Parts: sequence; structure tokens; C-alpha cells
Amino acid sequence: MVEGTVVRVELPPEPVYFVNRDDERERALRAVTEWRSRSRPLVLALSGPGGLGKTELAGLIARTLLDRRPFADGVLSVDLDDFRADGVLDPGDVLSQLLNSLDVAPDQVQAQYAARCRQYWNRTSDANLVLLLDNARYASEVVPLLPASGDSVVIATSHGPLHDLEAGTAVDLALPPLEERAATELLELIVRDHRLAADPEAARAVVGLCDGLPAALHVAGRWVRTHRLRPLSRILADLQAELDEKGVSGVEHIWDTAYAGLSRPAALLYRLLPHHPGETFTLHSATALSGLEPEACQDALEELDRAGLLDLRLLSLTEAGQMRLPGPQRGHALRRSRREAADGEVTEAQARLLRWFVRQAQLADRFTAGRRLTVVDLLDPVPGVPDVPLQDPEAAVEDEVRAERAERAARWLDEERHVLFACSRLAHGRGMDTEVVALSEPVWTHALDHPHQSEVIEVFRRAVDSAVRHGGNAGWLVRTRCQLARPLWESGELSEAEVQLDSAMSALELLGDSERDRKLAASALEFRGMLKGVRGEWSAALADFAGSRDMHRAIPNPYGVLLQTYRMGEASAKADDLGTAHRLLSEAYTGFVAKKRERLIGRSAFALAGVLHRLGRTDEARELYQQSLERADRRRSGFDLARVHDALAELDTAEGHLVEAEEHRAAARTLRRRNGLV
Repeated sequence: MVEGTVVRVELPPEPVYFVNRDDERERALRAVTEWRSRSRPLVLALSGPGGLGKTELAGLIARTLLDRRPFADGVLSVDLDDFRADGVLDPGDVLSQLLNSLDVAPDQVQAQYAARCRQYWNRTSDANLVLLLDNARYASEVVPLLPASGDSVVIATSHGPLHDLEAGTAVDLALPPLEERAATELLELIVRDHRLAADPEAARAVVGLCDGLPAALHVAGRWVRTHRLRPLSRILADLQAELDEKGVSGVEHIWDTAYAGLSRPAALLYRLLPHHPGETFTLHSATALSGLEPEACQDALEELDRAGLLDLRLLSLTEAGQMRLPGPQRGHALRRSRREAADGEVTEAQARLLRWFVRQAQLADRFTAGRRLTVVDLLDPVPGVPDVPLQDPEAAVEDEVRAERAERAARWLDEERHVLFACSRLAHGRGMDTEVVALSEPVWTHALDHPHQSEVIEVFRRAVDSAVRHGGNAGWLVRTRCQLARPLWESGELSEAEVQLDSAMSALELLGDSERDRKLAASALEFRGMLKGVRGEWSAALADFAGSRDMHRAIPNPYGVLLQTYRMGEASAKADDLGTAHRLLSEAYTGFVAKKRERLIGRSAFALAGVLHRLGRTDEARELYQQSLERADRRRSGFDLARVHDALAELDTAEGHLVEAEEHRAAARTLRRRNGLV
């Protein structure tokens, strides 16, 4: 750069407030430093939905590059949206502006497009510049505008990824939403108001409402600055209404434009996604919701990604392949739905999704827990919508494969639990009683490994209400009341749990003599025994378990017999009859291993280890505790993991291994905090 030369810099002023994005800036600068091509520029491709601050970040990167390297031809900047007519870009017009910026007089710009391209390449063959291309939609819009020099750098922003740029010439800098800490920092910079520190809970709610979108945080900041006398809690409600009704100023028109360019299937899917129960969805559930063929739904999701209305990068973060619309964008999709959805479009879509999701949850339940007592048969497949690719453990020959399939189904239930809870709410509100009761079964299986979740009790309450509302199925009444009783007594609500079990026992008179009804009667007796055990009435509990075992033998139901043997073993241990407890728990453990019941292998091993420890057989106890720990870890059961660590801490303390004991206690404390068990 010649001293005294004025370098052209076509950039707006730096943003007043900008936080985070340090990783993206560092990656960009490192890539430029390492770039070695002589005839082709490096492209820094910044992508993400509107409102994430891509344009501001592009400008900051450009200024930093200019500060660190002598780009003699300066920084040129073009907003490609300024050159669109009915959504179509004319690259010839863009080239004209770029040539003008490169000091080519307007009357010297070539008239024909091909000649203009050659003129631009010739003019930039030795150029040393930074070119910022804002709001690109496709790689094909960027390629004709690339300078013909490896000493230049192109920064392109787009709402979706620019997949077709040649490999090795582009650095993909996909921007995620701001994390909570960075979002809070940005809001504090925008507002600088004591109310944020005075009411941190409300401030966090304001940040959460913006879902990591800087543009939404600026809207929130203006609301806080404008209403200086109002408490944040009042502002929060008004801001929610504002975002729901009007969207994010400065971004809404971007999303409207992107939506207007969608194909009919993609527009349909976008309108329906905000009506998906829960905040997340998957490829499979989106297919069920939309009613599109699977391949058409895949195409629609990819189209939304290209349009910047969805971020498919989230697919890789969960095993279920969950995606989500950020809150402000979800609001935009909801507004489009309210304006354009056909009559019955949303109702039909949700009903179809509910039927499909219930079936998936039933399958995951069966694959996780094995075939067991349930009161709603497996729903039929939804035509045109494939099931989630979970595999039946019972179809596998090898034990490791069986265990892996069961664990995969359990992980699906865990990852989809919030959708499961939301589907229960939606189905209950729609009066779909069969679906509500059916959903309580997979929630039951999930809750055995993850107790004390507040949503669980509400799911079971809705199931009881649906059973009562339906009124024609005594089995539902027995099963749902027993299910509700357990989380109630686990939460200390013993009196209400007893009321539910008394009602369940009364409903037994309405049952018939089918195998399922006889299993229900035996199960109700087991639940009554468990409540007695919670109260410390172990002799009475033992009598109920023995009675339930006799009922299972009479059916006959070998699994039920094993389960009650296990219950009797636990009760005997609590009653200090260690010899009987050892015999019963050994029998149950051996039986569960033979039947390959993963959860009950782990839990019976834990109970048997406790008895062996008390009998002084610590080596055998440690081996079983370790086995129980491994199985709980595979199931991601924080509850079981914590109590096994506690037991191992007690064992290590008794043997004088104090360091190891403290490590186990620390692990148990961490697990309880992480899983909300404290």
C-alpha cells in the first residue's frame, strides 16, 4: 500500500454492541493467513438464519483483515438483495457496481454479460481486496463475482449454507444462536439498566424469550429502555405479545421474503412446524406432521435449510436427530400459519402426528422394557409415514445386540421425553383418551429410570382423567391409578397415593377373567404392597407381594412370578431376614438374567449386593454393585447410578478405602444435581 493512498472501504460503521463470535473470527483470520492459492480467492461463508448478526460479523472480520494485512484495493461491499427483481438476482448489475468501485467508468463497462465477466476478471487478476457479498442465496450467485486473484478474500453471508462452492476454497462459518451467557451480556450492553441485576430471574426470562437471536435482543433492549418505570416482569409479558404479533423488526421482512420463495410442500411444512408438540421435531415426526411422502419431506426440510428458515446442523447433536425453530422464528412460522393455513390443516396434521407418535412411543417402550402388562394395544402404522428405525431386541440372537437395541430405545424415550409430555397434553385437550392412556405406558418406563420429574405426575393425572372420562374400560382405571400412585408416594404424597390405590382396588370388581385382567389384579396388589413398604410396614408388604405372586402363578405369568419374588426379597431384607432375602433375590436375579430383562438384572443385582454386604461377603457384593453400575450407565439412569455410587462408597468406607469412598460420594452428588434428584 502506497503511503498517503486512500483505501476504499465500503463498510457501514461498526456495530455499537457486539459480543461473542470469537471462535468464528479466529477461524476466519487463521484461514486467511494459511491461504496459498495464487489465482482463486478464499471464501469465508457465514451462514445462519436472519437476525444472528452475520452482516455485522462480516464487517468486523473485514475491518480486522484490513488492519492486519495491506489490502491495497480496500474493501468492497455489495448487498445482493439490492439487485433482485422478483427474487431473481441479475449478476450483470452486480458486476457493474463492482467495476465502478474498481474505478472503471460507467461508460467503459462492457454491455454483454460474458464480456463484462471477462472485464471483471481482468481487472481483479492482480487485485488485493476484501469483497463482502451480503445476503447470497445460492453458491451460483457468488461464483461469477469472485475476484480472479488468490490475494483477495471474499466474505459471503447467507441464510442457508452455500453447498456448491468448490471444496477447499470456502471456509464454512455457520453461526449458532448466542448462548445464554453471551446473550445476557449483549442485553446488558444494550440496556445498562439496574433492573436486570435487581430481578435476575425476569432478566433471564427476557433473554430466553429471544432464544439467542441478537436482533430479538435489540428489540427487547428497546422495550426495556422505553419503559423505564415498569418492572421487568411486566415488560416480559408485553414483549412476548409484541414478538408473537409483530415479530422481530428488521428480520421479519427477511423471513417473509424467504417464505414467499418456498415451494408449496416446504411452505406447508413451515406453517405446520410451530404446531408440533414440544419444541423439537425430527425428520420422522415432521413427515408425520406434514403428511408429505418421506422423500418430499426430506426435500422440504433441505429447502427450509437453504432458505435460512431452519438449521439442519442440529441434526448431528442428538441420536434422535432433533431440530427446532428458535422462538422468534417459530413465532414467524405461526403467524404465516394463522394467515394462510387451510381450514382443518393444523387439526388434521396434529391428529396424524399424535397417532404416529403414540405408536413410536409404544414400540420404544416395548423394546426398552420387554413385553409386559399394558392396557392399550399397539396402534396401527400411519399410512405413508414410516416408523422410527428402532429394532426389536427380541429379534436379535447375540446378547450384546439385544442390549444395544434396548439401550437405543431407552435413549429415544429419554431424548423425546419433552415431546412425549407435550403429546399427552395435546391428546388430552383433543379428547383422544385412548392415546392419552397409551402414552402413560412409555412415560412409566422412562420414569422408572428417571424419577421425580414434575411432568410425570401430570401425565399420569391426565391418564386417570381420560380413563374416568372414557368410563368404559375398567382396566384403564386400575392401571392409570396405580401408575399415578407411585410418583405420588415418591414425592411424599402418601395419603393421595393411598386414595388412588384404594380406587384402583375398588375397580378390580369391574374386571373380567381375561389374562390381562388377572395380571392387572395381581399388579394392583403389588402396588399396594409397595406403598406399605414406603411406610415401613414390611411384614404387610411381604404378604401382598406373596399374594400377588400366587396370582401370577395361577395365570400363569412367569415374569410376574419373578418380579414378585424380587419384591419379596427386598421386603425380607428390610425386615432383616437376610437368609430369606438372599434366597429370594438370588432366584430373582438368576431368572431376570435368563429372561434378559436389563433393568431388573441391574436392580436385582443391586438388592442382592446389599444383602451380601450385610452378610460380610463383600467381594461378591462389589462385583454385583459394579454390574449394576454398568447397566445403569447404559440406561442413563441417574437415579440408579447415584444409589449404586452411594453403596460403593459405603463398601469402600467399611474396607478403609476412604479416597475411593469420597470419589463415589462426589459422583453420587453430581448425578443427583444433574438429574434433579436433590
